[in-house]
Amino acid sequence: MGKVSKGTLCSVEGCSREAIRSLPVEKVKAAGLKVKGSRRIYLCKKHYREYKKTIKKDKTLEKWRYKSRILTL
Repeated sequence: MGKVSKGTLCSVEGCSREAIRSLPVEKVKAAGLKVKGSRRIYLCKKHYREYKKTIKKDKTLEKWRYKSRILTL
């Protein structure tokens, strides 16, 4: 039983909603969210959606870069 299922609150500054996801702090800070915490960040539904929208472009570019590298080998 993890912290999310126990009712942990969102780690974004100024948010007090219940968390639904847990992510590493490096990934969340790279997405531009202002968070408080050290190892794991807990995100509510609203902030997780914001995180996904921000990271989507980077994931797509990384996927294209990986595919082009395989095709050239």
